[in-house]
Amino acid sequence: MALLKRSGKNSPPPDPEGRMPLMDHLRELRNRILISLAAVVLAMVVGFLVFDPVWAVLKEPYCSTEASRQLTGECSLTYTGIFQSFFITLKVSAMVGMIIASPVWLYQLWGFVTPALYSKEKRYAITFLGLAVPLFVGGAFLAYVIMDTSLAFLLSFSVDGSVATIGIDDYLDYILIMIVIFGVSFELPLVLIFLNILGVLSHATVAKHRRMIIFLMFVFGAVVTPGGDPMAMIGLALPMIILFVAAELFMYVREKRAAKNDEFADLSDDEASELPVDEEPLDSEGERR
Repeated sequence: MALLKRSGKNSPPPDPEGRMPLMDHLRELRNRILISLAAVVLAMVVGFLVFDPVWAVLKEPYCSTEASRQLTGECSLTYTGIFQSFFITLKVSAMVGMIIASPVWLYQLWGFVTPALYSKEKRYAITFLGLAVPLFVGGAFLAYVIMDTSLAFLLSFSVDGSVATIGIDDYLDYILIMIVIFGVSFELPLVLIFLNILGVLSHATVAKHRRMIIFLMFVFGAVVTPGGDPMAMIGLALPMIILFVAAELFMYVREKRAAKNDEFADLSDDEASELPVDEEPLDSEGERR
């Protein structure tokens, strides 16, 4: 909270528990947001400089389809507005800037949240953050890998005599939607584990509704993937099921270990535990005779 400490003789001493008035919290939040925005803007400059190689990677899934060469004989995307190509460059630069500046804004987020956590909660938060980032990256990478197959399937339904004129803005939106959906979906098993650790969700509850959860994963994949593409649906649902099974196994092992270390685990809720019996009587004042 060092960003908001006021200098001067009248400044109150810092709270050892990290507490501060509401206005100081708001000032700190403002400062951290400004630092994060400054880092993203500076990183966007780098994104603008590397736009060409980044765009070459992003359009590769589309260029691998036959429909991309129908218009000019080579891979081509169209745009209809004067400023549309500029905004595409800006959007890609912003995406690259968010990735490059992620250590800064994640650190600012962590610095704002940390004082409100206990030491055990901080340890859990660090672990989950360390798992959430690679899971999101893995989901985004899978979306990119299957994107060419997904596009080829969707564009295969073109009517005879028609030519595919895919707008550059529509294509970039499709890429971003796929990456975000796959990345966020890969975080769902981590949420189940987090709820289990907090004691909100038990393994027995998850196991009881396992079939329904797997069915809903397929439904979710069918609903959220653009155009209802079955290839993207299967590509999203299957990894989610694998991660769900892994999360369920973790919950099962964790609860088994917790029950093994709990000396009262074998007692029912209505059964009283044994208490030591003191045979020495007490006098009227409650003292031993």
